[in-house]
Amino acid sequence: MTPSEYSQETNPPRAVRTAEPVPTRAQGLEILRRLVGRDDADFHDGQFEAIEALVDVGRRALVVQRTGWGKSAVYFVSSLLLRARGAGPTLIVSPLLALMRDQVAAAERAGVRAMAINSANATEWGEISAALAADEVDVLLVSPERLTNPSFRENQLPTLIRRTGLLVIDEAHCISDWGHDFRPDYRRIADLIAQLPASVPVLATTATANSRVVADIEEQLGAGVFTIRGPLARKSLRLGVLRLADSRDRLGWLLTHLAELPGSGIIYTLTVSAAEDTARLLAEAGHGVRPYTGRTDPLDREALEEALKNNQVKALVATSALGMGFDKPDLGFVVHLGAPSSPVAYYQQVGRAGRGSANADVLLLPGSEDADIWQYFATASMPSAEKAAAALEALGEAAGPMSTPALEARVDLRRTPLELLLKVLAVDGAVRRVAGGWESTGQPWTYDAERYRRIAQARVDEQNSMVEYEQMGGCRMEYLAAALDDSTAAPCGRCDSCAGRWFPTDIGAGAVAAASESLSHAGLPIDPRTLWPTGMDRLGVPVKGRLKPEEQVSPGRVLARLTDLGWGNALRAMFAAGAPDGPLDPAMARAVVGVLRDWGQARWGGQGRPVAVAALPSRGRPQLVRSLAQAMCEIGRLPYLGELSLEFGGPTGERGGNSAYRLAGVWDRFSVGPELAAAITAYPGGPVLLIDDLVDSRWTLTVAGRALRQAGVTQVLPLVLAQAG
Repeated sequence: MTPSEYSQETNPPRAVRTAEPVPTRAQGLEILRRLVGRDDADFHDGQFEAIEALVDVGRRALVVQRTGWGKSAVYFVSSLLLRARGAGPTLIVSPLLALMRDQVAAAERAGVRAMAINSANATEWGEISAALAADEVDVLLVSPERLTNPSFRENQLPTLIRRTGLLVIDEAHCISDWGHDFRPDYRRIADLIAQLPASVPVLATTATANSRVVADIEEQLGAGVFTIRGPLARKSLRLGVLRLADSRDRLGWLLTHLAELPGSGIIYTLTVSAAEDTARLLAEAGHGVRPYTGRTDPLDREALEEALKNNQVKALVATSALGMGFDKPDLGFVVHLGAPSSPVAYYQQVGRAGRGSANADVLLLPGSEDADIWQYFATASMPSAEKAAAALEALGEAAGPMSTPALEARVDLRRTPLELLLKVLAVDGAVRRVAGGWESTGQPWTYDAERYRRIAQARVDEQNSMVEYEQMGGCRMEYLAAALDDSTAAPCGRCDSCAGRWFPTDIGAGAVAAASESLSHAGLPIDPRTLWPTGMDRLGVPVKGRLKPEEQVSPGRVLARLTDLGWGNALRAMFAAGAPDGPLDPAMARAVVGVLRDWGQARWGGQGRPVAVAALPSRGRPQLVRSLAQAMCEIGRLPYLGELSLEFGGPTGERGGNSAYRLAGVWDRFSVGPELAAAITAYPGGPVLLIDDLVDSRWTLTVAGRALRQAGVTQVLPLVLAQAG
């Protein structure tokens, strides 16, 4: 089949040859066989057509093909063919370190001299630059974040652009804000493409793009894009959905049946805490599993990936941090504890399995908490007009570049969403990243409310589609392929809808008991704040540097996080909007007692046993906080000193903002009133438990604890019911 037959365009800008140039095919086939290590290997449908379009015609091409089809073969073969014709090195924009590692290894198998530059090896640029100057690099992999680095953009990128023989955009759905994993840094690639000579071919590849995302990518690649779309259904996968009552039963099912799942695989969770809790439970039961999340150290990630590839573990319990680019052809299974927020995201994750084997099992165990988690992540990633205006105003008034920490004192956003907002503004040309931080370009910028409304609605539609996938009676693979606008979507004959349940549904009694015990586990540390945020004087708070030791609180304890699998469900219901106030549930009170007992066995972190109890005043849940304080007094036979007083109406602002604004919102809002002061004077001295209902930024505990320390309390030990996030 020729490139013209694959193309979706109606008016290609130049003629595409209809006859296969035998020398190109023969040379390409030799490279392909070296790449895959098989003398009988041949091109899949579409592979050579894409190579031909890039190498012989110099086209801009988009390849949308299922995971395992061989998209990397297209750009490695094309790279060596172009290099043989005198072209410069290929520049591949690749989103993940794990993906880069696999791509470099694959390149070496084909005799491609590949190097990578990213956040993990930026110090090696001198070596890479020397190799490029000596023409000893065939492929250079660059993370999209490097494209926004001022030094790289100004000093290295112009030379690369002049020499580039082929530009490859891997996981190209990241370009589109309609895609399931949009990354603002990827939008920079459109600027990069615009700087390339027209003669340089461009290739974009992805396995997860529906028609809307394809159109968006084509627009950014430029006029006359040659698009190849193949069937996306994965014949090796056997899909199923098992709906269970709660987290206890889902974990019980895993405990009962994990050993029966084929080979080694991945257990996906929606949150870091769920991954860590699940991995702990399974490991304690003797299963060879390890957690893998965004909190995992990069070096540990690489070791864990190798352990899974070498079947040294049964499974990694992972968040989406283990996703695009992880390549284990014989991965035997993927299990989800909780559903991703869209069929497309789900397809991407289950695509890790069965890439090089005839069979792999995929099972979804949805949870009642899924929708709440979807909503949190959907809203957290959307910039608001108010925050964007504040950032632009701050940068416009600044005498020079502003660092992100300095901006936090002017824009009430946490570090990660603030950086996301700045990247969005940079893509739109309103700001730019320079040495020393960010600066305004002076270009006018208008908040596109309609665009963000449509994106938000698209996210809601995707979530509804995921619920439909869980509850449907039709073919599951057909549904996923149709969600990606695959015109060839058809019943697979293998999933639980087509062929009946292939997975067991029983849960061992011992497994249920073990899961219940694990989920009832309570108690997490609360680390004290020791540094004041930068730029607090701009917000009227006269502090900087380190907190004085005599004003700090000590390490504390919290019952559980709102995202935990165990107590998280009960706590989410308790703190949901509109939930009524009331005294502490007896079962939860017993769990808090367990936290105190474990804390005591750890000798209270070296602080000594508490001698009294104080509480923070609560405007929303006064009964809850007072009943918790009362319970701690009765159980520990401790005197109750009383509550701190609210000043100036109490704390301002909302939870979830950045550290500087959260501190400003609680500064001078708590005081030690006369009754509490008298009680402190009368108490014998020693650690005091400080009771609160919910901890987020920890500045409430810090400021209230500071007031108690200044009033004469020698140690403050925070004890809190729930932790946000």
